Amino acid sequence: MSSLYTRSKEYTRSRKAQSDSPPSSPSPIAKTLRHERLSRLEAATNPSTSESYSDRASSRSSAYSRRENRLAALSSRADEESNRDYKKLYESALSENQKLKSKLQEAQLELADIKTKLEKATQQKQEKTSDRSSMLEMEKREKRALERKLSEMEEEMKILTELKSDNQRLKDENGALIRVISKLSK
Repeated sequence: MSSLYTRSKEYTRSRKAQSDSPPSSPSPIAKTLRHERLSRLEAATNPSTSESYSDRASSRSSAYSRRENRLAALSSRADEESNRDYKKLYESALSENQKLKSKLQEAQLELADIKTKLEKATQQKQEKTSDRSSMLEMEKREKRALERKLSEMEEEMKILTELKSDNQRLKDENGALIRVISKLSK
């Protein structure tokens, strides 16, 4: 029961809040509708006018038809404006899409061009590195061959110096033997 009480209390508060707000200015359509209602009310309450029931019914139906015609005209205008807006929006979106597609195609072409340039550059770099590596290998082989030759020549030089020293020793011995033989032969 307390929940019902709080609900009704909140409902009255919200209605008070709505009624406290200042009234907004009525639209022209609302003004004409209010005017028609007031004129019909005055006609119905005024005893001096004696219209028949059928006249009243026909005036009501004509008022309703006028109202429906006005609403239909307003809705058709709104539909036309919204259709025009949608058409304009569609056309602008379509043109923007075309621009973006062309930019995308240009970007894709540029990307393909850059990819081919990059591939060429990597191939050239690989060729250069392979050439350099082959050159380095050849230079290393030549260097090793020269080092071997150098070490062989150094050993030959050692052998040569040993042979020179042996040759000198043999010359000295030969000279000594010649002297001994010459003394013995005298």
